[in-house]
Amino acid sequence: MSLLLEHFDAEPLALTLRVATVATVLALLLGVSLAWLVTRTRLPGRRLLEAVCMLPLVLPPTVLGYGILVLMGRRSALGAWLREHFDYTLIFNWHGAVVASALVALPLVLKGASTAFDQVDRELEAAARTLRQTEWGVFLRVTLPLAWPGILAGTLLAFARAMGEFGASLMVAGSIPGQTQTASMAIYDAVQAGRDDVALLLAAVISTMSVAILLASNHLLSPRRPYPSSRRPAA
Repeated sequence: MSLLLEHFDAEPLALTLRVATVATVLALLLGVSLAWLVTRTRLPGRRLLEAVCMLPLVLPPTVLGYGILVLMGRRSALGAWLREHFDYTLIFNWHGAVVASALVALPLVLKGASTAFDQVDRELEAAARTLRQTEWGVFLRVTLPLAWPGILAGTLLAFARAMGEFGASLMVAGSIPGQTQTASMAIYDAVQAGRDDVALLLAAVISTMSVAILLASNHLLSPRRPYPSSRRPAA
């Protein structure tokens, strides 16, 4: 074990955390905004928009990866424009793994935020409006603080999902050691190379982190029970 740890490459884990963090921030910003549109506006087609955003939850990862290639690959209009004007490409770049991970994490933030917004008491928001609060002020001072535990729980699940992303990221970013190889890709490559000890260690680290995240998310979602009163009921 000591020899394994001595030659253990922590770069895939570091890249996984970097990709998952950036992807989760993107998913959080987009997911909360979409949840607000779905639950608090009468935007035409909002339910269809929600269904489309939830697709990464049920689609095969290869379909998602292929969609990213079609929209942002080197042969696409956007990809060709970025390469011509900025000499930049999303393909075989860790940024591609961020985009793929953000898309698969988005449904978890969206669903968590939508449920949290639905559970906020509308009467409290109405009371804030009577105090001459703007809609933005009501959101920041009333809605968001009340909905934050549910949003945070969804965000933690999104982070865990982003850490485990494999299929779409492999199609878009590839598995280049030291550049785009995340932990899930390193596990796959280690198994293919017969290095079961490396694969087992990486899998154990990722699994431990995921369990910790799931426990934190479950704690946030569990109903708060009032502490029992020490006073005796009146006779």
